[in-house]
Parts: sequence; C-alpha cells; structure tokens
Amino acid sequence: MPSPVDPSASRPSRRSPAPSPPKDPPGTFDELSALLRERRDALTRSQRLLADRVLADPEGVAFMTVSELASAVGVNEATVVRFAAGLGLDGYPGLTRLCRERLREQAQLLRRYRTLEQLGGEDGDLLERAAALDRANIARTFARIDPAVWDGAVRALAEAPRVHVMGLRKCHAPAYLLGYLLRMLREDVVTVTGGSGLLTDELRRVREGDCFVSLAIHRYAADTVRAAAWARDRGARCVALTDNASSPLAVSGEHVFYVDASGPSVLRSLTGFTALVQALAAGVAGALGQDARSSLLAEEELLDAFDVYEAPR
Repeated sequence: MPSPVDPSASRPSRRSPAPSPPKDPPGTFDELSALLRERRDALTRSQRLLADRVLADPEGVAFMTVSELASAVGVNEATVVRFAAGLGLDGYPGLTRLCRERLREQAQLLRRYRTLEQLGGEDGDLLERAAALDRANIARTFARIDPAVWDGAVRALAEAPRVHVMGLRKCHAPAYLLGYLLRMLREDVVTVTGGSGLLTDELRRVREGDCFVSLAIHRYAADTVRAAAWARDRGARCVALTDNASSPLAVSGEHVFYVDASGPSVLRSLTGFTALVQALAAGVAGALGQDARSSLLAEEELLDAFDVYEAPR
C-alpha cells in the first residue's frame, strides 16, 4: 500500500502557478513595488509573504542570501528563485540589485511614509505583523552570529580596562541599556552621548586597549561613524552593532554583529538590538564569574541602603 501523501505539499503549485513574467521587467524598485501590488491577488500565499517582505524591508532583503530570505519568510529556496524569475528579473541577484538601489535612493525619511500607505490597506493585523517581524528579526540576528565574533566581543567587553558605548538618535536606547547592564557587572563603563557638544571631551578618555562599542543603522549617525573610526585608530578594541555589511561601522569594527530591524510601519524595529544587547551582557556576566556576582551583590546593598525601590506591601 503506498504511503499517504500530504496534499498540502503540492497544492500551491497546482492551484496558483506563478504569473508569467511581464513584457517589461521592472527597472527600479518603484516599478517592482507597483508590479507586486498589481499582481497581489494572483500570488500564492508563499509569494505574498515574499512580496510583503520585499515591500516592507527592502533594506534587509538587499543583503540577504536566497536561503536567508527563504528562512525569514518560511518558504523554500526554490520558491524564492521562482518568485524572482516570475517578476522578469535576472534571478535572485536581480531582485537584490533593485533593493540595493532602493537603499541608495532612500535618503529621506519621508520615503517610509509611502511604504506605510502602500501596506496599510493590505490584509493582516498590524500587531500580528509587528510580532512576526520581530520574531524574525531576533531569529535572523542570532543566526548570523559567528561564534568567533561572539567570543571576541564578550572577551573585549569583560577584559578591557574601560568600555565606551555609543549609539545616537534611534540607537541611543539600546546603547544606554548595554551601558547600564555592563555597569552592574564591572567598573569603568561609560555611555558616550555627545551631549552639549562634549563628544570630543568624551572621546579623549578612550585609550589603547579599551573597548569601544558603536550602534547605528541606516541612516547612520555621522558622529557615531566618526567616533568609531577614531577609536579604532586610537587602538581601541571595536565592537559594532549595525544592520548590514555595507554599513560604515563594519569597516571600523573588529567584532561586528548584523542586526535585523524590519518593522511594519515607518519606524524600524530595535527589538533585535535589545535582544542582542541583553545576550552580550549575559555573556559578560558569565565571563566575569564571581567578579560579576560580587558587583551585583554590592549593587543590591546600595539599592537597599538608599530605598531605591518601593518595598512590597
């Protein structure tokens, strides 16, 4: 007796074959977006997931491999290749080329409002899409981590005489969190803010052998980029958290982490940054061992002495 066959395995290809390539393949990302919206009703569920990802996060797709995009969306690699070919593009490289051109063109924040308007009328609840994107952000971020990069960064954060953490504008929050957590575990951790025009004063304290951590995503804060390059030239051990290999921080970083920041609206998500920052702090705590426990104990004694928290009722 033949073994049973899962009907869902072949159903999508029978019910909704890929549309024929257009006569005039898209030559820009705007033309690609228009084609995807025009064909939306004719796409299979897997193709719609791919189309949604391309429309919502061209910056991320621009630097993904076929396997990374397939994994992020939850389809197989062949589906991704057929999807690109069905759009009349020169395979998957043609798709990423348009996304990279979009990244270069997207110099103004207002472009994101166009994306929001285009996606706002599509099926799916905003909360569900936000949660799905953040799950993917975390999974893709951690899947990209090279164990050697991780070990080197944790050692630098734990062993350097002084740690300087810098992230401006939207990246200030995860930078502040990393600095806060590290200060609970060890001495000599500084969060560089550049406030009141004092950036050069703060950078003057960076010494050879220190650890300098920089955080930035497109569009990259110029002060963060310059500060990271200066710290590298100074002889600091540089750790960078950024969004892709073309980031200017990737040049300065000795240990570089690529963080996915896809969001369902005009604002990019920092969930991946937060998860990675907390993991790095946990790694440092493990590396410091008893020293970290002693620091945490001293912290708790101070908190109790100053009644920092409300006592339970």
